[in-house]
Amino acid sequence: MLKPHPTVLRRLVEEYETLPAADPRTGDLAYTLCVSTGTRDVRQALDLARGWLAAAEQEPAGAGAPAAV
Repeated sequence: MLKPHPTVLRRLVEEYETLPAADPRTGDLAYTLCVSTGTRDVRQALDLARGWLAAAEQEPAGAGAPAAV
């Protein structure tokens, strides 16, 4: 499974968490988070996204990047 870039994922999580529940974009963000994390529940998506973001912060710079040929 492809993982979204941490910057994109962080923006999605932050935007979802700051919007009021009545905002129509909340549903779109919940859907995007679920698709991005391969889950069906936004709570699971947020938990998984936070875990991925925490792991990404601990990786050394350049880790996981493709090697130059």
